[in-house]
Amino acid sequence: MSDPNTYLSIAPDVKLGENVKLSKFINLYGCTIGDNTKIGAFVEIQKNAFVGRNCKISSHTFICEGVTIEDDVFVGHSVAFINDLYPRATAGGQLQTEADWKVEPTLVKKGASIGSGATILAKVTIGENAIVGAGSVVTRDVPSNTIVAGNPARRLRSIEPK
Repeated sequence: MSDPNTYLSIAPDVKLGENVKLSKFINLYGCTIGDNTKIGAFVEIQKNAFVGRNCKISSHTFICEGVTIEDDVFVGHSVAFINDLYPRATAGGQLQTEADWKVEPTLVKKGASIGSGATILAKVTIGENAIVGAGSVVTRDVPSNTIVAGNPARRLRSIEPK
């Protein structure tokens, strides 16, 4: 039987909380993962990203540098976060380096849920307990206790706080 860690790529600078559950084929580096969080297969979480406690990050999701996910958040399958307002491959005829662009922050607040296949653009805040529908493209802030869906994501209705 093979070592269960054979298919994990976890850099030494990753901070894992207690009781974190990791699936195979994940790539974590320079990030922080809170207690009791579950990370699905084929997930990448980059440096300077933070995932809180009791979160579920579903398979094939990409969480880039600059993303903060608070506690109790659900992230569906194949969700992509974006951290660059003006992405380019080159600067001055050369491939870009980290010095050529600015990481823009994204915040997902406590208890929010993001449906499968959603894309979350840079400089967006998703409010507490908000729900982003599957396949949505979030281009602006989502208020707390609100359901949004579509491309671009638009408000569908409010949710009664529990």
